[in-house]
Amino acid sequence: MNKQKKQLLILTGMSGAGKTVAMHSLEDIGYFVVDNLPPELLGNFWDLINNSEDFNKVAVVIDLRVKSFYKDLIDEINSLEDSGDTQAIIVFLDASDDTLVARYKETRRLPPLAKNGRLLDGIQDERLALMPVKNRANYIMDTSKMKPKELKQRLQDKFGESHDQTFGIEVMSFGFKYGMPIDADIVMDVRFLPNPFYIPELRPFTGLDKRVFNYVMDKDETKVFYKKFLDLLQTAIPGYIAEGKEKLTIAIGCTGGQHRSVSIAQQLARDLSKDYPVDITHREISRYIRK
Repeated sequence: MNKQKKQLLILTGMSGAGKTVAMHSLEDIGYFVVDNLPPELLGNFWDLINNSEDFNKVAVVIDLRVKSFYKDLIDEINSLEDSGDTQAIIVFLDASDDTLVARYKETRRLPPLAKNGRLLDGIQDERLALMPVKNRANYIMDTSKMKPKELKQRLQDKFGESHDQTFGIEVMSFGFKYGMPIDADIVMDVRFLPNPFYIPELRPFTGLDKRVFNYVMDKDETKVFYKKFLDLLQTAIPGYIAEGKEKLTIAIGCTGGQHRSVSIAQQLARDLSKDYPVDITHREISRYIRK
């Protein structure tokens, strides 16, 4: 019975062609990625990986920041594959000269081989130096006309799992006086709504209590606001999905995160869960639950 070869993904290509985006995309689909690995260390690195059960999918990023790139990479790949139990898959990212010039001008950086600040000369020298690796590549991806999300999708389609990734929403309530959540994509301030805090019999409870929830949601101003807010989200969410977003966090805030924000978040999670997977978090709720 033949032993199945282990696969090592090697990400390389022209500087400015999108290796950073590609690296993060591979991490998102479960790859353990090492950036800027010197080619002469590739064999030792792979020996360590082979002796560990913690890494199932491994990729290395190698480019011209490593001066000995030209010869050592091909030699190291040949050495790995000569062992008979390793398959090196080379993904080469490329882009047109015009595209690379525009990207370098935007970032105000220079190619690794640019001499005396001559941008185009540096790009062309790098292209010539990388030709042996490009000729050896298993996959060549031209990113000239790709947006980052398109490159990410290409890599996910080629190297990701067969199942589709599921888009999900987290609805969060919070209190402004305890600080805004830094990881929220959308923040809605509902401090303009009628406040149950000023109703003595409701003050001790939270929006999880039916009396508080009904007080907030039955107000006319709440009904007008909530309908428009829900319509806005239902219009915007498909756009987030089209842009490749996998998790959308919607934070609803009131003064203390006890009454209004909890009530709105509860209703919002209930309505959005009809179409999407939804998790709900009440950040401040432990401050108000009686023990």
